[in-house]
Amino acid sequence: MPAATDPRILVDAATRDDAAVFRFTADRAIVATVDFFTPIVDDAYDFGRIAAANAFSDVYAMGATPLLALNLVGWPRDTLPYDLLGEVLRGGADVARAAGAFVLGGHSIDDPEPKYGMAVIGEVHPDRIVTNAGARPGDALVLTKPIGTGVLTTALKRDLLSEPELAPAVTVMTTLNAAAARAMLAVGVHAATDVTGFGLLGHLHSLLEASGAAAEVTAHAVPLLPHARDMAARGAVPGGTQRNLTSLADSVSFAAGVDETARVLLSDAQTSGGLLIAVAPDRVAGLVAGLERAGSPAAAVIGRVVAGPPGRVAVG
Repeated sequence: MPAATDPRILVDAATRDDAAVFRFTADRAIVATVDFFTPIVDDAYDFGRIAAANAFSDVYAMGATPLLALNLVGWPRDTLPYDLLGEVLRGGADVARAAGAFVLGGHSIDDPEPKYGMAVIGEVHPDRIVTNAGARPGDALVLTKPIGTGVLTTALKRDLLSEPELAPAVTVMTTLNAAAARAMLAVGVHAATDVTGFGLLGHLHSLLEASGAAAEVTAHAVPLLPHARDMAARGAVPGGTQRNLTSLADSVSFAAGVDETARVLLSDAQTSGGLLIAVAPDRVAGLVAGLERAGSPAAAVIGRVVAGPPGRVAVG
């Protein structure tokens, strides 16, 4: 990516943050992000909801308020009926409405494989941006959703898991990170990111690199979705998860007691995951309480930031 030098650009791709931020007045900045992917569930309406919640998540991770969205669609016009696409778009619109944002249009192409997502624009005060670059040694690491969606959706594709068994994961993936973001902003935190395709450890690694710090993670403290451990143990591991685990080999060390299944899940490629938040020790209780009051799918303290080589993670 080209280097950004304009002083109005507050966040760009240099730190692998969740969204771009551009200041246009002293007290207003826009947050811009985009995300789309192929179906991970069979139900078209749920696919739309999941993809939209996933796209909005980047705005919430920055501490911003979503304003509007544009649909991105790839659709095999000769092989799948437009009624199904209508259900996908309806799901996205319902999530946008829940976020208080407007869907104002979009773009579609003829594509042999269906794809859906959104470009999302939000707003934030320049002094209240939450980036992935502010974590400090001593901070607690708090996770707001359980993990395992990559393994579970792969298990569904391989007929190892039924739709009813996947339902708890669908509920989590369609839950907006809005309430978690409000709780985060209410107590004041040092850094945050959302957990998506690079998995919990991958996104933590990026946050630590950007912050110039290391971390310790307690494997058994990380909340898992129902059936996730069993499906991972049975080999329902997506290619992205395996690539994540391989790419982290030089950055993450595992204690002997952390088995291969746990290592896979900690690297599992997530869709519409929760926020991973670095918060000062004296504010942890307030954040956890706020998340619990808001009905967050999880409010788990999973580790802490420590001094050390930037990006290094020790899992015990």
